[in-house]
Amino acid sequence: MDRAQKQVTIETLKGVFADAGAVVVTHNLGLTVAEMTDLRGRLRKEGAKLTVVKNTLAQKALNGSIGEAGDALFTGPVAIAYAPDPVSAAKISTQFAKENEKFAIIGGFMGQEILDKSKVAALATLPSLDQLRGKIIGLLQAPATKIAGVLQAPAGQLARVVGAYAAKDAA
Repeated sequence: MDRAQKQVTIETLKGVFADAGAVVVTHNLGLTVAEMTDLRGRLRKEGAKLTVVKNTLAQKALNGSIGEAGDALFTGPVAIAYAPDPVSAAKISTQFAKENEKFAIIGGFMGQEILDKSKVAALATLPSLDQLRGKIIGLLQAPATKIAGVLQAPAGQLARVVGAYAAKDAA
């Protein structure tokens, strides 16, 4: 890789780190191509990505912004999982790590905060952005549905009374 390619990679990584809700740093030593493809497919379904990075380029892209603890995450065969949603990359990576012992989560970072393995696992237990949106919509629609039911009840009762009188007169 020549100097120009390295600079392009560093700029790309800076953009990834700036736009990602959370970045999960993983070790992927010994994974087969099929396993990596499976993981990438799972991540892609949730709008996340997995990228194998060169440690020195990732450290230069961070430029010390998250400190020495962040730089220490980038040792060994590293891949990063990231998404605009902070939860989805952590959730899928944690699930895949449970299924495959060759894939290990080292830690991660969210903005300026360093996440260790336990914090990434805690992040993975949170509901995703789409799930939260669904819950909020459900909560907003529930009162409207109840109000519509209450407003329709008197009209329904009035219609039943009129119907009963009509049936009585007809008999």
